[in-house]
Amino acid sequence: MRRLVVAITGASGALYAQRFLMQAVHHYEEIYLMLSSNAASVLKTELGLELDAYLLDPKITLCEKRNFFTPPASGSFRHDGMVIVPCSMGTAGRIANGISDDLTTRAADVCLKERRKLILVPREMPWNLIHLRNMTQLAEAGATILPASPAFYHEPKTIEDLVDTVVARILQNLGIEQTLVGEWQK
Repeated sequence: MRRLVVAITGASGALYAQRFLMQAVHHYEEIYLMLSSNAASVLKTELGLELDAYLLDPKITLCEKRNFFTPPASGSFRHDGMVIVPCSMGTAGRIANGISDDLTTRAADVCLKERRKLILVPREMPWNLIHLRNMTQLAEAGATILPASPAFYHEPKTIEDLVDTVVARILQNLGIEQTLVGEWQK
């Protein structure tokens, strides 16, 4: 059974999370979803969505952010990886420094210790020296840093087209064959 852990933080870029989840439900039987304290506010502000909109798919299980007794908090729970999209710099900093103060940071810590796929999609810019060091530390620990930097080579026509270039790369990094954006061919 294919299982995925997804976290949405309060960083701007809720559309990345929405578009990614829309694709992920086609590839995974179970998705464990975590939201930071500010994620719901950002979803409402940027997309006009209430939290309920993410729970319509029966494959998605919403996890309480302080419940360390949920499956993603344990190394014995086997899954295909974790994606934090978008990933705030605060969340990245806590993960980089081993601070597991909520379910998202604990689940990410478990991924690193168990050598499971962990993909962070930061949207912040510019990065200061602390951000750069945290990202380096995360990459050295085994995380994949996949900045929300859309591509333009496929001549996007909409914002969704741009966002989907990032979603496609997330899927590819999870080992999923995707059809959102074609391979570069000259």
